[in-house]
Amino acid sequence: MKKFPVAHIAFWLCSVLLLTLIYGIAFDSYRLGIVVILMLIPVHMIYFYTVVYGIAPNFFHQRYVFTGMTLLAVGFGAAVLYRINEITISDPYIYRYYLAMDPAFTWKKLDGNFWQQLSRPADFVNAAERSNVIVWIGISMKFIKMWYERRQAALQAELSFLKGQIHPHFLFNTLNNLYALSLGQSKQTPQVILGLSNILRYMLYECNTAQVMLKRDVEILQSYVALEKIRYEERLDLNFNINGDARQQKVTPLLMLPLIENAFKHGVSETVDAPWINIELQIKSDQLLLKVSNSKAKTVSNKQAFENVGLANLQKRLDLLYPKRFSLELCDEADVYIAILQLNLNDDDKNPDN
Repeated sequence: MKKFPVAHIAFWLCSVLLLTLIYGIAFDSYRLGIVVILMLIPVHMIYFYTVVYGIAPNFFHQRYVFTGMTLLAVGFGAAVLYRINEITISDPYIYRYYLAMDPAFTWKKLDGNFWQQLSRPADFVNAAERSNVIVWIGISMKFIKMWYERRQAALQAELSFLKGQIHPHFLFNTLNNLYALSLGQSKQTPQVILGLSNILRYMLYECNTAQVMLKRDVEILQSYVALEKIRYEERLDLNFNINGDARQQKVTPLLMLPLIENAFKHGVSETVDAPWINIELQIKSDQLLLKVSNSKAKTVSNKQAFENVGLANLQKRLDLLYPKRFSLELCDEADVYIAILQLNLNDDDKNPDN
């Protein structure tokens, strides 16, 4: 059985039990209580599903006035239906139940004909109250669930958009590098194409999940660094150190790539003499620390260039995916740029250790 009907069945079973308890105490008979509730529960269900599937969607489409007016009309109709049920079904049953125990039993609620009973204000107000209690508990739960699902859908759409920005940004930069190699008819061009193919395969087919194995994401970082090393050859002093075990942890894909890409694009490419990059990745238990430092020309600001697209994108993704579980520090000095990312890979409220 699917989860959806199971949740509804569970809700109505709990409602019947709760109402049976309340009515059973009032009637001094749980047997009478459950019979009366089973007579009245169809009204609750009709009311509930009319509101949830007929009226609630208008609220989420911002048709507030229409929603309010419709709720009032449906609420009034539910009270009328509840009262009709009482007059024709449940009240006569209750009367016969007590009459069987006490032949002298009388009940003023049954005085008058159908229309007189239906129009009696006190009984109608009671019917309105009783018809709304359980229904609005269920409606509140449904509204919270719908709000949560819509919020999650909106967050997922934003994450997909942010992730989608990474692909063309990376591809544009790599194709520029490939173009430069092809102009010089470099023998390394096929190797670059193969490396690019591996990275694109990862982006297109393996990054569709919320998390990937950290080991695999690190392998892609290494592939990207290898491509850039081919481009700069011996001109670049590059160090990439990895400490710790990356085989057991999972991470959101492509979070670290923008920081490393920034070091090459806005740092090293602008440095005329002796460019260098140091990349340090430390994994300790559930803590990840990535430190990327690079040389830069004194007239160039890595931070300003990176903040245009890369940093804003990365910051938003971190805020959505690792709330209160990350820190991102950027240090832009005269001749060096340093980026430090700390992540707590476990889903808890603790900040990563400094």
